[in-house]
Amino acid sequence: MDEQAREDFRSYVAARSPALMRTAYMLSGNRADAEDLLQTALAKTYLAWDRIRERDAVDGYVRRVMVNTQTSWWRRRKVDEHPTDVLPERSGGRDAAADSDLHEALWTALSALPKRQRAMVVLRYYEDLSEAETAQVMGVSVGTVKSATSRALAKLRDTSGLRDDPRTALPTGASA
Repeated sequence: MDEQAREDFRSYVAARSPALMRTAYMLSGNRADAEDLLQTALAKTYLAWDRIRERDAVDGYVRRVMVNTQTSWWRRRKVDEHPTDVLPERSGGRDAAADSDLHEALWTALSALPKRQRAMVVLRYYEDLSEAETAQVMGVSVGTVKSATSRALAKLRDTSGLRDDPRTALPTGASA
């Protein structure tokens, strides 16, 4: 495909994507599937771009590709689904009260740390910064971040009553 044809395709996609997205949404029923459907249809159209003689008919071509692709996906999905009389077990779900208790215990324990250690723990594990990024923010060396964070985590383990496994963690004095 020559550069002019590529530019024509880019222009077409830029101009027609919103309208084609609405069609894809109506065919698929949700935004994520619609985005996949449109992307697949545009990729197939790109491969056939040189063979499409009438540029006024491109919308019809893309729509036909979307319909055929959606039908193909629907058939494949239908084959993969197997009806059953037995429903699968439900997951245990999360206990909102336990999560709230854990959250409260964690913040209570964090507030007991010295400000510098608390800041490093929050930057490392809440803000998900690297040791180097935390050191830069705090204006200290990476070694200082490592040692202070290690001491802070040890202190949290010793004094908070929280266990290492977050799924089973309960505040001190709470029973399972």
